[in-house]
Amino acid sequence: MALFPSKRALALVFGAALLPGFVQAQQQLDRIVAIVNDDVITATELVSRMRFVERQLESSGMATPPRDVIINQVMERLVLDSLQMQMGRRAGVRISEEEITRAITAIAGQNGLEIDGFQALLAQDGMTYREFREQIRQEMIIARVQQNRVNDRIYISPQELENFLESPVGRAATEDEFRVGHILLAVASDATAEAMAEAESKAQSLVAELRAGADFSQAAVANSAGQRALEGGDLGWRKPGQLPSLFAEEVLKGDLGEVLDPIRSASGFHIVKVLDKRGASQQRVQQTLARHILVRPTEIRSDDEAEMIIRDLHERLQGGEDFAQLARDFSDDPGSALSGGDLGWSMPGQMVPAFEAVMDASDPNVVSEPFRSQFGWHILEVLDRREQDMSEEVKQRQAMRILRDRRFDEELEAWLTEIREEAYVELKI
Repeated sequence: MALFPSKRALALVFGAALLPGFVQAQQQLDRIVAIVNDDVITATELVSRMRFVERQLESSGMATPPRDVIINQVMERLVLDSLQMQMGRRAGVRISEEEITRAITAIAGQNGLEIDGFQALLAQDGMTYREFREQIRQEMIIARVQQNRVNDRIYISPQELENFLESPVGRAATEDEFRVGHILLAVASDATAEAMAEAESKAQSLVAELRAGADFSQAAVANSAGQRALEGGDLGWRKPGQLPSLFAEEVLKGDLGEVLDPIRSASGFHIVKVLDKRGASQQRVQQTLARHILVRPTEIRSDDEAEMIIRDLHERLQGGEDFAQLARDFSDDPGSALSGGDLGWSMPGQMVPAFEAVMDASDPNVVSEPFRSQFGWHILEVLDRREQDMSEEVKQRQAMRILRDRRFDEELEAWLTEIREEAYVELKI
């Protein structure tokens, strides 16, 4: 059961701790202001967090709420942080110094600063670099605890995933994006038929030049009257619904790198190039069908002996013996030996690097030379290769990530409420 002091009592203690020269300031800062299960919160932590929050409010230009309101908000946050840090300690969560340094370097970079400059900025805000590192460590530990605890509470059913993919929001979220180049050859609204024909002829000539390899961005700067002419006509990445309706359908049908036929409008003639595409429909991967024989070194078989066995098997294969039968008889890979060494269709990154490097360099239906990986000595044979459309799998992964991100925030709030209600919290003021 939590015991809460009055807002006035909290404000008095906090105010006393901040008064310069106050006789009891140090004693107040050393005081325990809360017991949270097996941990305590000191007045020093409360004061430090209060100062940080007030600086953040000031820098953002927001009106500062009354101090007693901030104190209660900060105290509640400290309690939740303490509960999560205790969970992290029990679970053995550790954050390395390298991880902290990378995180701080990224934060400094977002502010356009090197580490030295960032340390100076912290000093201006009254925070030491060591204090900031500890704050980042705590935030990273809490983030990992939340990921571990909350993700276990999230379940997305197949029906929920399907419903999302079929919804307007889901379709929009998983749509491809297009990067489009645009050139406008402007024609006056009162242009004569002769002027219009001349503009059309120029548009056709320019399209022919672009299709022959002329630089699109240079052509846009030299000829376009569009708003993005000085940017080389690049309209940036856009979803289909964000493309100008005048040429949206043509862009969706166009191939990557294609320069479309001139499109006429009241403004003149538009020349459009599909500069790039990205999204699920572009996800095609090369898959490889291979088989192998593995001979592992063991406690009773040295690495040299394993190599001798694999080289003997290689000679037998060169002599015409059946690969599948030798794999069944000699391979130490239980997952593939019974199927004649067949590994099935694999995607890039699925195999260990040493194995994948040999597989990628091998011609189909040619037995490789013996080679070693972390598992032992191999011989492999590539049976076939194919390009596989992974667009549906990619869309499902995108949708699943969106749904889990949405659900995470909801479940996080519920989980925090639960651990707060279950905790023993005593405020000692």
